[in-house]
Amino acid sequence: MNPNWPETMLAIGIREPGGPDVLVPETRPMPVPGRGEILVKVAAAGVNRPDVLQRKGGYPPPQGASDIPGLEIAGEIVGLGGGVERYHLGENICALVPGGGYAEYCTVNEATALPVPSGLSLTEAAGIPETFFTVWTNVFERGALKPGETLLVHGGTSGIGTTAIMLAKAFGSKVIVTAGSDEKCAASLKIGADRAINYRSEDFVAEALAATDGAGVNVILDMVGGSYIQRNYAAAARDGRIVQIAFQGGSKADVDFVPLMMKRLTHTGSTLRPRTVAEKAVIAKALELQVWPLLVAGRCKPIIHATFPLKEAARAHHMLESGVHTGKIILLP
Repeated sequence: MNPNWPETMLAIGIREPGGPDVLVPETRPMPVPGRGEILVKVAAAGVNRPDVLQRKGGYPPPQGASDIPGLEIAGEIVGLGGGVERYHLGENICALVPGGGYAEYCTVNEATALPVPSGLSLTEAAGIPETFFTVWTNVFERGALKPGETLLVHGGTSGIGTTAIMLAKAFGSKVIVTAGSDEKCAASLKIGADRAINYRSEDFVAEALAATDGAGVNVILDMVGGSYIQRNYAAAARDGRIVQIAFQGGSKADVDFVPLMMKRLTHTGSTLRPRTVAEKAVIAKALELQVWPLLVAGRCKPIIHATFPLKEAARAHHMLESGVHTGKIILLP
């Protein structure tokens, strides 16, 4: 242990599986960086849906990862483990982590850390890793979205949704989103979506087909599942790709798979947290090459809806689950 580091830190623990109020401030031992790891003094940490699942007891951390929730951080490097090659003390980074983000200090494998894009604050940078890693690997790698194609995103004002809108537009695609109110639809259009569908008052299948002159959409990013699975098949174009990243509407459905065959559809999916460091490092390299120049140029930027002190993580989770937010919710230690 470095004598310049404190022996303990403030972190958010999960008292027991349950609602937001089971998130409680705790005193924890300082994490110590292992080989290939850096120790970061956390300036800001993103709040994401997987954190909610972990809080409820449904998404345990991978083996060896911290039980402290939080999958993305930004801050200053204050310690180096053995074998660290790229980063140095005092540098600011943002990073994808397998856990431990809701804390004053966090260890990060240097392969999943990226420099803070110039022009962005640490608070904004903390809103990048989880959503940008997720959108890149699912929309552009698994979904193979191409310029000129149409992307349908369910949940256009979520952190994932706002990121998908910005990146798809930056790479020359058309974007249709669904959202739960006229206000959220308007916010999606302001971010850059070409068409926003209020799923409470409109049929997204009919509207998506109308917006594509009956051809259907090429890629669908879905975090709903359930009854949306069959409807996604109906909204998809021939050779369309449906990418599943969550099941907020349920992971089971009664589905007629004939459209999957007749349209030659691909229905795939993935999770991010359990992937190996090496797999995440490949995504990080692609982001730095393809997306970081867009962030530096101001062509896309994480949208921060609200910030909360770290001790008020429960309030942040209440807001996330209320669905009132547009973009990211950030904790500030």
